[in-house]
Amino acid sequence: MNVNIGTLDRILRLVAGLLLAGIGAAMASGGWAIAALAVGAVMILTAVVGFCPAYTLLGIDTRSRRPRAS
Repeated sequence: MNVNIGTLDRILRLVAGLLLAGIGAAMASGGWAIAALAVGAVMILTAVVGFCPAYTLLGIDTRSRRPRAS
């Protein structure tokens, strides 16, 4: 498992995940609340770990690449 999420992507995922999880917790019941909580939790987890399985399947890598000095 390689890191495939860059710093900005991680910050945005963490903020969006916290918002979604908070909305899901505030709604307290119903399908939308559970969905918001679940999606928020996954976004927080991927932000903390730095790895997104969907990015691997799609061949996306948002880390910045610095050119090597030769």
